[in-house]
Amino acid sequence: MNPYTVLILLVAGERLAELAVARRNTTWSLARGGVEFGRGHYPTMVVLHTGLLIGCLAESQLAHRAFLPALGWPMLALALGAQALRWWCISTLGPRWNTRVIVVPGLPLVAAGPYRLLKHPNYLAVVVEGVALPLVHSAWLTALCFTLLNLPLLATRLRCETLALRRCVPEPA
Repeated sequence: MNPYTVLILLVAGERLAELAVARRNTTWSLARGGVEFGRGHYPTMVVLHTGLLIGCLAESQLAHRAFLPALGWPMLALALGAQALRWWCISTLGPRWNTRVIVVPGLPLVAAGPYRLLKHPNYLAVVVEGVALPLVHSAWLTALCFTLLNLPLLATRLRCETLALRRCVPEPA
């Protein structure tokens, strides 16, 4: 098995870990009156993110994409950085983090960790990973397709999350 396939399988395993955390956090949020928003776009998000991983493997194998060190190593660093940022978000939000948009009414916004610096750091991680992970092994078509398909989905997600937070989170004093 080549190193790129191993990397993609490790990312797939990380995604499964995220889903386990999200499932646990969903239970926590719903037990506290959490309200879910944006159910309609969630299946599309799952398909797109799964497609990213499949596309990385398929394009690198079927199109015989080469590992280009001048591109691959920096992209690997960015992809790993995106993973680190994602898990910083997860650990900062604790049980409030989710792959779905679930807000517990009355809880204040989190302003710690990466949220001190950016409003939506997890989405930055998604954008960076969507470009960097395929380009580790020169899968430029996958990077381009994911990015173009992710843009409208991300816009939908941001609108959904903004509306959810406006409805459920108290204004800061």
